[in-house]
Amino acid sequence: MPTSTYITPGMTISLDKKFFRVESSVKVTVPKGAPFIKTKLRNLVTNEIVEKNFKPDQPVETVSLVERLLEFLYLEGKDYLFLDVDQLEQVMVSTQIIGDKVNFLKEGIELKGFFYGDTIFSIELPQFLELMIAKTESEDDEASLGGANKIAILETGARVEVPPFIEIGDIIKVDTKTNDYIQRV
Repeated sequence: MPTSTYITPGMTISLDKKFFRVESSVKVTVPKGAPFIKTKLRNLVTNEIVEKNFKPDQPVETVSLVERLLEFLYLEGKDYLFLDVDQLEQVMVSTQIIGDKVNFLKEGIELKGFFYGDTIFSIELPQFLELMIAKTESEDDEASLGGANKIAILETGARVEVPPFIEIGDIIKVDTKTNDYIQRV
């Protein structure tokens, strides 16, 4: 079993039967007292970030998550139905796992699902998606003449700040990580 000395960002560990992805890991030495490993961990179910300190050489249980390609099909009740592209099986994903990524879900979008056995723990959207503008919030003519950005609502329901020349029906590229407009397509 690996020890806390080998914790690196990106790895997945298990603590108290919960799975966490390591966001950062730093070895801290203090003038008086024992050194320790300070980490920031992201809970894969709740997406909450917690800080945890480990003693040097403390045993840590690592977990290997399997990455599978999923295609979004539709909302079924309160859960989301996906197709596992490789195994051609349907996968139900709870609202809790989807979180705010629901703002970018559209039928046919492919994304990564991270599984431990048959249980899905998280999904990862592609960094960039091309989506259509469904609506723009009305702006004063003076504001649009001044070059101020406006808020657009995408076909998926996401709200994105866009330049004033973007119109309803335009297709734009959006960064799903930062929720930013990239360009008109």
